[in-house]
Amino acid sequence: METDSTTRTLGRSGIRVSALGFGCWAIGGEWQDATGQPLGWGKVDDEESVRAVQRALDLGVTFFDTADTYGAGHSERVLGRALGKRRDDVVVATKWGNVFDEGSRTLTGSDDSPAHVRRALTASLRRLGTDHVDLYQLHLSDADPARAAELRDVCEELVGEGLIRAYGWSTDDPARAAVFAEGPHCAAVQHTLNVLQDAPQLIALAEKSDLAAVNRSPLAMGLLGGRRAGAA
Repeated sequence: METDSTTRTLGRSGIRVSALGFGCWAIGGEWQDATGQPLGWGKVDDEESVRAVQRALDLGVTFFDTADTYGAGHSERVLGRALGKRRDDVVVATKWGNVFDEGSRTLTGSDDSPAHVRRALTASLRRLGTDHVDLYQLHLSDADPARAAELRDVCEELVGEGLIRAYGWSTDDPARAAVFAEGPHCAAVQHTLNVLQDAPQLIALAEKSDLAAVNRSPLAMGLLGGRRAGAA
């Protein structure tokens, strides 16, 4: 039973993290899909992003969640730079499954092949400036369950090699999350959860399988942030 309100255990991994995490989508800055549709938060100041990460560290945040595709690799680079020598004081979560061009900051597709897992991880480790990822998450929410079982097995290999400590799936589908939950070192499912969007089945799965529920969009992409005024 959790007794400390400021920290949580990351599922069955035993890894301790701050109850409040730092989502790193926005610090990736601008990026786009193949049609030119913006996918990022907008223009950002990298120096401000670094200061924000370091301030979060000073305030006790130890869980930082990013993805290789955020800013087409830029978020990972900024996070790695901001953490610097304090890397071992935190838990870094990133994701894989999307394919992108770093030069043009463009999402070019996806790749759910087992071979891509290792390629993507190698690139993420380089951008983050670390030798391991604490939580590695599949970023393709609708991946085929049979293929996902193969990816789960690859993740188990990566745990054995010391390249990742645990893994999970970023998905809002309980049936898909259950496929990864069968792996001994699966520790989490990342899913949408806020006062407007409940997820009772995923919460039930997390409790049954001893997984951490990493709550995505707690403020509903800013809708609940208190900065949007209603009509006069």
